[in-house]
Amino acid sequence: MFSTKGRYALRVMIDLAQQNSDVYIPLKDIAERQVISKKYLEIIAKEMVKGGLIIGASGKHGGYKLLRDPGDYSVGEIIELMEGTFSPVVCLEKNANECERKDKCRTLSMWSEFYEMEKDFFYGKKLSDLL
Repeated sequence: MFSTKGRYALRVMIDLAQQNSDVYIPLKDIAERQVISKKYLEIIAKEMVKGGLIIGASGKHGGYKLLRDPGDYSVGEIIELMEGTFSPVVCLEKNANECERKDKCRTLSMWSEFYEMEKDFFYGKKLSDLL
């Protein structure tokens, strides 16, 4: 299940893409349009800037804007940045230690198949698909 953090980040990205603007969009405007607490969006936006999804500027004409074209963002990268790995089990996570039960595990192939389907689905969807 995805938390509000991941879902709201996606809504912020859609909102920024819909503005189709080279100017910075104030967070208060996004918060009003999306009916989300500005305080909560500040936390989310900070993580999105740190993760390289958006750029922010402070001051009179400050706010946020996309770094790339909406078609260059996958939904998967947005959600994974905010929620963490899609991996359903620890042994499939990136840089995980090799499980000593790998050769005997009866469920690994099922988890692997699910993981690939989930990644393919979300990484196959582009931000532009949601506009």
